[in-house]
Amino acid sequence: MASLRQLEYFVAISEAGSLRQAAQRLGVTQPTLTVQLRALEDVLGVVLFERTRNATLLTPAGRNLLPEAQALLAQWRNLVESAHLSSDHSHSTYRLGVPQTLGPYLLPSLLPTLHKRFSQLRLHVREEVPDMLLRGLEEGHFDLVIGPIAGVPETIVREPLFREPLLLASPVEMDVGFKGDLNESDLSGLEVLAMDERHTLRREVERICERAGARLNSDYEGTSLDTLRQMVVMGMGLAFLPALYVRSEIHRPEELRVRPLRGGRLFREHAFLYRRHAPSRSFYQELRAEIRAVIARDLGDTVTPMG
Repeated sequence: MASLRQLEYFVAISEAGSLRQAAQRLGVTQPTLTVQLRALEDVLGVVLFERTRNATLLTPAGRNLLPEAQALLAQWRNLVESAHLSSDHSHSTYRLGVPQTLGPYLLPSLLPTLHKRFSQLRLHVREEVPDMLLRGLEEGHFDLVIGPIAGVPETIVREPLFREPLLLASPVEMDVGFKGDLNESDLSGLEVLAMDERHTLRREVERICERAGARLNSDYEGTSLDTLRQMVVMGMGLAFLPALYVRSEIHRPEELRVRPLRGGRLFREHAFLYRRHAPSRSFYQELRAEIRAVIARDLGDTVTPMG
């Protein structure tokens, strides 16, 4: 009979795309992983992976069985969580997912207060792009997610947290002809830089450019907010930077100008997400209320709390 550990190895190899990387992620040796994979294939009576020189690929049978293996592991994690948290939900470890464009600039304000409020609470934080965060939450790799994620399925609870302005950054030496307050119409015909397509911030900027008649530069894309900022400093174009990033990282205002625009939808909304039937959902409500209180108290001059 197949074991849960073997199913965990099966899912890990499918995500990593190679036995070596999966072994490193799991903290086991590659021979151990290979033996357990073969044992699982023997029990199931199918070959799950096609081994090539450069990758380990799912076979058609492997692709068919992967969703069921993921569902079984998610059910097992819920069972373990229910057992561990039956007495006190705040005495446990939760896996928190946040976008790379938010976590480093939000969590330093949140974590000290949360640790003081819930002294036995442990958070394992992992940064990912929003689409992978939602997928990870659905599949049980995350317990909680904070980020600008919309269009969630019915199995996920999405509770608004705060609205974060997007500020226009331009190089100091760039004469864009701005006078006084800026409006979206002032961007007409100008070049705007953005993150790559994995980030929801890219989609927000695309909508702004479409409304304002600005040109989105698709030849040069930022893989991080720091890269995007440096591209602006180099005079490659304008960019929209999230307000929390500006608050945290813009220490040399002489390098570039950062200012708001009037009118339009120049912000992104962040939400608190968890699985609808998670055993800890009552504690999640308490945790979300504490997070919102910290945001209102410590970041209310930069963002707008919601809900």
